[in-house]
Amino acid sequence: MALSYKTRRRLSLVILIFGLPAYIALAWWIMSLFERPSIWLELGIYTILGILWALPLKAVFKGVGQADPDAPPRE
Repeated sequence: MALSYKTRRRLSLVILIFGLPAYIALAWWIMSLFERPSIWLELGIYTILGILWALPLKAVFKGVGQADPDAPPRE
């Protein structure tokens, strides 16, 4: 079942407000459990983690910035 435009828009807002900060805190906490790696390795890990969070959520964010396709046309 495909999500409607309004559902995707609301879900994307919830993800950005609550999910992304939680993901950042989780990644930060997990990295703090290990001894600090070299700056380049740490940068690489954070870069990969920064990309990985968006891949499964691509369908939710796709087209959210566009006009509502289900809305009646304006005159």
